[in-house]
Amino acid sequence: MAEDEKIYMLNVLWFKPDGGAGKYAEYATAAAPFVQALGGRMIDGFIPEQSLIGEWEPDLFFIVEWPSLEAFLQLPLDPGYQAIAHLREEALRDSLLIRCRRAATPP
Repeated sequence: MAEDEKIYMLNVLWFKPDGGAGKYAEYATAAAPFVQALGGRMIDGFIPEQSLIGEWEPDLFFIVEWPSLEAFLQLPLDPGYQAIAHLREEALRDSLLIRCRRAATPP
């Protein structure tokens, strides 16, 4: 992977009961300016409705496009972001963050 190659981060979230979704919305609003300043942008988000094969029932998943891995790695180093990162932890009971790349050809 080239250093300046775009990356796609798959975010899979399970909210804490009793307010986790609302707390995550607060985090997302606060984090958006930091993500955008580094060139990140949300591609699309999804709320799973039914798992037809296997057991996988997150509350939300979405993909964020980043201009490079380096840009993504700068996010947690930003003091402003560090000040609001606790909101994410307060909102989630579990999460996955998976670095992806676009497939060369559709499956």
